[in-house]
Amino acid sequence: MEIIHKFVKIPNDMERTILHLDLDTFFVSVERKNDDRLKNRPVMVGGIGDRGVVAACSYETRPYGVHSGMPMKMARMLCPDAVVIRGDAGTYSEQSKIVTEIIKETVPVFEKASIDEFYADLSGMDRFFSCHTMASELRLRIKRESGLPISFGLSTNKLVSKVATGEAKPDNEMRINHGEEKTFLAPMHIQKIPMVGDKTNQILNNLGIKYVKTIQDMPVEMMGKVLGKNGIALWNRANGRDDSPIIPFHERKSISNERTFGKDTGDVKRMREMIRAMGENLAYQLRNGNKLTSCVSVKIRYSDFNTFSKQIKIPYTSADHVLIPQIERLFDQLYNRRMMVRLVGVNFSDLVTGNYQINIFDDSEEKLNLYMAMDYIRNRYGTDNRGNSILSWGSTLGIQNIASMGNPFNGEPPIIPAHRNA
Repeated sequence: MEIIHKFVKIPNDMERTILHLDLDTFFVSVERKNDDRLKNRPVMVGGIGDRGVVAACSYETRPYGVHSGMPMKMARMLCPDAVVIRGDAGTYSEQSKIVTEIIKETVPVFEKASIDEFYADLSGMDRFFSCHTMASELRLRIKRESGLPISFGLSTNKLVSKVATGEAKPDNEMRINHGEEKTFLAPMHIQKIPMVGDKTNQILNNLGIKYVKTIQDMPVEMMGKVLGKNGIALWNRANGRDDSPIIPFHERKSISNERTFGKDTGDVKRMREMIRAMGENLAYQLRNGNKLTSCVSVKIRYSDFNTFSKQIKIPYTSADHVLIPQIERLFDQLYNRRMMVRLVGVNFSDLVTGNYQINIFDDSEEKLNLYMAMDYIRNRYGTDNRGNSILSWGSTLGIQNIASMGNPFNGEPPIIPAHRNA
């Protein structure tokens, strides 16, 4: 049964209190928890080859110019004394679950934004207990029970709380009182505001805008002329305004797709193409929903309605080039009867929150860029005139593609059932 997410709406007369929690240099902290020798040493986690990418780096590497997302080869040149570790996605996911359970037991409503980042709505809790005291005690409990450093920001909205967390790090906390949001943000560089990337930063720099206060002093209409709707959104953020809701956390355990053939088939090539297309589309849905899977299964239903399935456990991933070969291998092991097939299906389960960047322990920068580019094209251009997703096997096979159905992890019911005729 699907659980539908509902945005948490606070009455207009109640002041919001939003807590943002962020595990400090999460991957590095987990490695240090497991190996005391890494403490106070420069550490980089990511792909260990020259073409790998830095997934996370300790604060000791920052003065050398190292940052996450940069090529590992460059990072090694900048900080040659750093310890380089190939990450373990499964271990990080388990540690994230420990923290998630603690938060779930403590706060009434929370959102898991990523594997190491959380929001909690404490609005109205001041009637019974100081929100700041509650947040501080939660942080101390997480540190005590998980052994991981964590920081938080507390304010009236998600934006200011997130920025406050960044200012509080490492392993600290910061509270911004109601009415102080604008003053808090004013002296900061514009790139401290979420949504200001390199491109937007360059546009603003060309206009002589480097600090948030400059945007605060500008008329909103001017920002609209420069950046359109994004300019208006940025002006609101610069002024500490953000009414985005907390989306309550519910973990979806699996995602699947099945196809019933209009006429029973024995065409092995057609069936392999079908499951490949379904696997590709499900993998895209995982990446689009910031999810990873560690269990892949394939199902076959023969014309006599006997149904068989086979599954395999794998390291957490959402990558086509990892998942599709597993799907094809399972199908080859499973399809061993000389009988017509009525239905085929693919299922990904044991899902955890985490984006595709977590797989950079194995992948090159070029492969990561390729996935980001393909997903960007899918997100931007969507479907062709037949309703099939751009850049998919399904579109070449005449298969309606689930990639056009939105994010299956946002709690909304599917537009059409996953089980459809092919």
